Formats: sequence, structure tokens, C-alpha cells
Amino acid sequence: MEINYKDKTYFTGKDLALSVIGGRWKIVIIWCLLQESPLRLSEMQKKLPEVNQRMLIRQLRELEDDNIIIRTVYPVVPPKVEYQLSEIGCLLEPVVTSICDWGDIFSNSLEKDAQKIEIE
Repeated sequence: MEINYKDKTYFTGKDLALSVIGGRWKIVIIWCLLQESPLRLSEMQKKLPEVNQRMLIRQLRELEDDNIIIRTVYPVVPPKVEYQLSEIGCLLEPVVTSICDWGDIFSNSLEKDAQKIEIE
């Protein structure tokens, strides 16, 4: 079964899913929006100080293009823009939570391995 999406062909839903949520900061952005929503760009930058603004905006735009997040622009001066997960984006909660939990387990495993090497 072929899936055509954004001028690309995917052979399984798994390929498509990894394409949509893959990227250095997308899982972290989704995690932030699962913890607190909606968020403004400046609030996200405070939660993610390691990512520069240009990259954050790029990843947000890609997530918006894929309907994972909703960008709301308020007609005020100065401009106010908020981001929140869409309905389909909220369905990523168990996936993102599992990935983050696995990351914690893996990190602990690496620490234990490093401690063993130091002892030897």
C-alpha cells in the first residue's frame, strides 16, 4: 500500500509517522505542549533554551503544516501567537511519553555503563 503525502511516497504508515514527527526538536515541542498548552513562542523558548528561534519556528511551521499543532494569531498589537496541539496531535501523547520514558531509561543505562568503566 503506497501513501502519497506532500509529493512523497511512503510504503507504510510507520514511514509516514516518522517523517512527520522526526526532527531534532519536534518530539520535545510536542512534549512541551502536552505539559502546558497553549504556549507562546517566547514561553517555548524559555522551556527549550538549547534551540535557536529560527529552528524552533521552522519546526513549529512543519508541525502546523502536518496538522499536529494549531497556530492561533490574535489581532492585537503587539502580535500575539499561541500554539497548541490539534486533535490528531493530542493522540501522540502515549507515543511521546513512551519515547521520553525510554530516553530516561537509556540515559540511566549509559550512566551505569560509564560508572562501570570508571571503576575498572
